Amino acid sequence: MTALIALAIAIAAAYIGHTRTRGFSRRRLRYTRVAERPGVSGLVAGIGTALVATPLVALLPIIGTGTALALGLGVGTGVSSGVRDRIQ
Repeated sequence: MTALIALAIAIAAAYIGHTRTRGFSRRRLRYTRVAERPGVSGLVAGIGTALVATPLVALLPIIGTGTALALGLGVGTGVSSGVRDRIQ
């Protein structure tokens, strides 16, 4: 049962991370040079988020490293797709 709860939290974290960063990068990153390279900016944002989230989720009892990785993946894809939306 706890595995299903942890999976649901990881999916929710990835979805929320993706939607929030996609909207942010559409609105706020339109005048920056980061928008010229959507793949690289998404990769850097995703890895940075996963690295910052890993020690924080280690303190929580149900969720773990998988949740941090899912959040990093969601943020990375959100930034990348938001930047691509701005370019087009």
